[in-house]
Amino acid sequence: MSKSLKRVRTALEDAGLDPRILEMPTETRTAAQAAAAAGCGLDQIVKSIIFRGEETGHVVLFLTAGGNRVDPGKASAVAGQSLGRADADQVRSETGFAIGGVAPLGHLNPVTSYFDPRLLDFDEVWGAAGTPRHIFAIAPRTLLRITGAGLADFTG
Repeated sequence: MSKSLKRVRTALEDAGLDPRILEMPTETRTAAQAAAAAGCGLDQIVKSIIFRGEETGHVVLFLTAGGNRVDPGKASAVAGQSLGRADADQVRSETGFAIGGVAPLGHLNPVTSYFDPRLLDFDEVWGAAGTPRHIFAIAPRTLLRITGAGLADFTG
């Protein structure tokens, strides 16, 4: 088991959950790939969109429904700072995950996170489990609780 996958499994177990992590036969790097693999709707995929906080210099994570786009202006307002592009090296060094497999939890360092209310419309959503081929199912309210993310409107 990869270190990234193990961190996600451990984070879920530490939250008192019995994780349902699936390895898919194809990549799940995009929301469309993940939805096809899981057999669910596009908006049931939890996309992890990461920006760099221009004032803090640290990454800021936006957990959004697969069909939604993060509006940079709204996201900056929610984060309380200007946001820029986080490069792959920064994403990996702060979260421990490579782009395309960034999980909503199990990060190497604490990450400021925000949660798209659209995800709460479902009984079950699917998030990246730390690799481009692993995803996990979870109730969205449980995910919101265990990530400590702030519920916010940042899509457009």
